[in-house]
Amino acid sequence: MRVTGKTALVMGAGQSPGETIGNGRAIATLLAREGARVWCADRDLARAEETVAAIVADGGRAQAIACDVTNRADCEAAISAAGAVDILVNNVGIGGKDGPAHNIAEDAFDRILAVNLKGVLNGIAAAVPGMRERKGGAIVSISSLAGIAGWHMVAYETSKAAVNRLTQSTALANAKYGIRVNAVAPGLMDTPMAIDGIARARGLDRETVRAERAQRVPLLAQMGDAWDTAYATLFLCSDEAKFVTGVILPVDGGMGARIG
Repeated sequence: MRVTGKTALVMGAGQSPGETIGNGRAIATLLAREGARVWCADRDLARAEETVAAIVADGGRAQAIACDVTNRADCEAAISAAGAVDILVNNVGIGGKDGPAHNIAEDAFDRILAVNLKGVLNGIAAAVPGMRERKGGAIVSISSLAGIAGWHMVAYETSKAAVNRLTQSTALANAKYGIRVNAVAPGLMDTPMAIDGIARARGLDRETVRAERAQRVPLLAQMGDAWDTAYATLFLCSDEAKFVTGVILPVDGGMGARIG
């Protein structure tokens, strides 16, 4: 019961359709299992409600709220509805129509940055004033290994690299108020957005995509899953991490440690 009595707001708590569980749903579920009252925010309210139903069936406490993270007013409304938010998880990220710098369309670049970077900024900007008043809080943003590695998704990679710097800048600006700000950087994970999205884009079956991705991972040649992301997030949200701030925590099976 690492977060008993705390109120958590998880942005992107719904998920894309698929065979496995996504990061947002796993994070919200685990925080509820560990004692938090969880607000599940998503642009698609029906998906957030599905997460809430699963949490309630599991014995947890949760409520759903619609929120478009690209809209600052939506983020402020979600914070207001949740009340005194102790934990904010920015689990927002999209791809699609990405590519190398010389080939990406301007509207695709703008759309990805608006969600992946501005969406995180909006959540932070909405949550921090209340946390400052209460002299504490934990913010965790879901970044990516792509923030330090890659070559063919310039918008996604740039957005996640910027989230890493945003995390550290915000951590330093708010340390004296007792607010801890960290990020989790997953590597190749078996989630609906990753597997189903890539399979559709490349015209491959899911198992082929899974096999290709798994063989690239140093740790047992296996991908991680959303629960790996969720447990790392739980640690950073909990009092067990009370002296941890400004950290970008890799959850990548060793991929980020490999050079060459």
